[in-house]
Amino acid sequence: MDLFKARDLMVGAILEAGLIALRFFKAGNINQSLKPDQSPVTAADLALEAFLRGRLTSFRPDIGWLSEERPDSSHRLSCRRVWIVDPIDGTRSFVAGTDEWTISLALVEDGRPVAAVLFRPATDDLYDAVLGGGSSLNGQRLSVSDGSLESVRAFTGPKKVMQEAAADMPEAVWIRSSSSLALRLALLATGAIDTALVKAGARDWDIAAADLILSEAGGYLTTTDGARLVYNGLSVSRPALIGAGPRRHAAFVSAFRAGILHFE
Repeated sequence: MDLFKARDLMVGAILEAGLIALRFFKAGNINQSLKPDQSPVTAADLALEAFLRGRLTSFRPDIGWLSEERPDSSHRLSCRRVWIVDPIDGTRSFVAGTDEWTISLALVEDGRPVAAVLFRPATDDLYDAVLGGGSSLNGQRLSVSDGSLESVRAFTGPKKVMQEAAADMPEAVWIRSSSSLALRLALLATGAIDTALVKAGARDWDIAAADLILSEAGGYLTTTDGARLVYNGLSVSRPALIGAGPRRHAAFVSAFRAGILHFE
């Protein structure tokens, strides 16, 4: 498969999806309801799900599908490749009328993302990545920040963990977590955030695209014991995660393994 061709298809689809989403967003046509897990879903979520599924599955019908807004099917488990899609990541932000929501697309092959696109329509910011080809924001190459824990300036994650690590990160400022987890990880890839810790419960569609964007910027997203994530498994729910540049990531993994740091 030509991953750059797949990435270009994803870019075209996500830009069109962004226009659809903005029509709902600007009109205030939210039509919100609650799913069984009490998370919000809107008419825009469902419209984008239908549009993206139609566009992407027409490219290669043999590629499986996993999305937040569509009932899961075991068929994807037999597929070597799968689309992992979040039509709107950060629905609460979308409903509130703020700009911290994104559309997230990832193409996963053999359990790992190989092409990814993340779009923030309200600010017109487009992140993309291809395995081995780097990642970019609006065409500009991304590079994660790195260094010692003492050099951490911007931290996002549970305040409890930051307090436990305060002695090692004396200059760190806690950054409020955005509604979109994918956006937090994308900002980590740009160097705007130095470290991102994520509580247990993230789903594959929240993180698959951002995982590749971060890794192609030189960063890592793993469990607290350093295990990399494998996607399109039976369970799509994730334990607590660490996102950071190589040196900081290694330091956090060591601290969690040693029991120095703890998630709630």
